[in-house]
Amino acid sequence: MCRIGLCLPRCSQLDLQNNSIYIENCLMAGRRVVVFPSSAELGPVLAQLVTSRAEKAILSHGRFTLGLSGGSLVSMLSKELPALPDLDCSKWVVAFCDERLVSFDDPESTYGLYKGQLFSKVNIPDSGILTIDSSLAVSECAEDYTRKLKEAFPDGDFPVFDLLLLGMGPDGHTCSLFPDHPLLEETKKIVAPICDSPKPPPQRVTMTFPVVNSARCVAFVSTGGSKAPILKEVLEGREGPAFPAARVVPTNGELFWLVDDPAAASLTIQVERLSAGAKL
Repeated sequence: MCRIGLCLPRCSQLDLQNNSIYIENCLMAGRRVVVFPSSAELGPVLAQLVTSRAEKAILSHGRFTLGLSGGSLVSMLSKELPALPDLDCSKWVVAFCDERLVSFDDPESTYGLYKGQLFSKVNIPDSGILTIDSSLAVSECAEDYTRKLKEAFPDGDFPVFDLLLLGMGPDGHTCSLFPDHPLLEETKKIVAPICDSPKPPPQRVTMTFPVVNSARCVAFVSTGGSKAPILKEVLEGREGPAFPAARVVPTNGELFWLVDDPAAASLTIQVERLSAGAKL
């Protein structure tokens, strides 16, 4: 029996011990894989997802907490969100799913990119943007960022974000959680330092899987034909350990994969295609 975006017969062929995370993902009713002709069609739907979850969160508990990632998400959100009529971000709290330990004026700084391209165009209060202190050593930076998140989320062991927006690298990593890295097994820290990132720059801080999987909603955005081989293995499983992106399985939340046709070219699972005007 297949659900939208899931294919259980494929799961039965996998090595259950090595790929148990993927099995959980397959059985998770909340995962939706939505395919768009191109990133141009994907962008407005992503913006709608952000604003709809923001409205829901503010009605529920008075604010909207959003975790951002870098890469193509920066330009996509910076184009689509400011174009929305009557966008009010005054009750938003924004953090970063991972960050490179560089100065904010460095082109590698995720915060710096959003500051220049998005934050200057919307009314998120400065106090609602949680950033790292890049002047600190990487371990101290992770501790300082942990403190900021705990102050913003005083309840519970881990922050519960309303929405996390994630990307995926060509090696299957997400946030700064890389294949075969010890941080994949971190269960206690909110934010972890990484000194040996296989992708430069080497020093970073990253949210851990307990934080990512505590979110009320997680949305991956993956576009381009170069992502097709890894996307197939992440969504359909592979022999051996699951890729980090496949280990994102929100405990009590929604999970979206928003991809374009080139990225989805190798998929054999069922996917969704939205009709014009449809919303997530």
